[in-house]
Amino acid sequence: MRLYLMQHGRPVAKEENPDRPLSDHGKRDVERVAGFLHELGVQFEEAFHSGKTRARQTAESMISKLSPGLALAQREGLSPLDDVRNIAEYAKSVRKDLLIVGHLPHLGKLASLLITGSESVPVVRFQQGGVVCLEKDTDGVWSIVWMLVPEIL
Repeated sequence: MRLYLMQHGRPVAKEENPDRPLSDHGKRDVERVAGFLHELGVQFEEAFHSGKTRARQTAESMISKLSPGLALAQREGLSPLDDVRNIAEYAKSVRKDLLIVGHLPHLGKLASLLITGSESVPVVRFQQGGVVCLEKDTDGVWSIVWMLVPEIL
């Protein structure tokens, strides 16, 4: 089972729009990442995002390119300061590839908890529009398989 953790793309400034949707630059970054992953054959069977516009837009872009027709869901517990334990428990129990689009510091803590058992041990540095792929082996042990950030494309 693979878990794709993605930080939303770069948003517009709060002064420009308090809702902070994706900026043009953020949209381009997410589209480049999605296109690259499409070429690699990446797909997922479930996807959800926080309730924030920039996360929803990022997830919609990923789904349209990688898993067209997949239903996208908003999920509680993915806001920047939310407790990561409920999402971690869900990820541990699911048997299908899953995309979660969210925010910092939540995503970093989630990755840390899954990999080390402690959310306070940093294991990865997320970037806007970047994806970290975690994989759970048959013993339930998580590891980082790869990371992709827009700057290297």
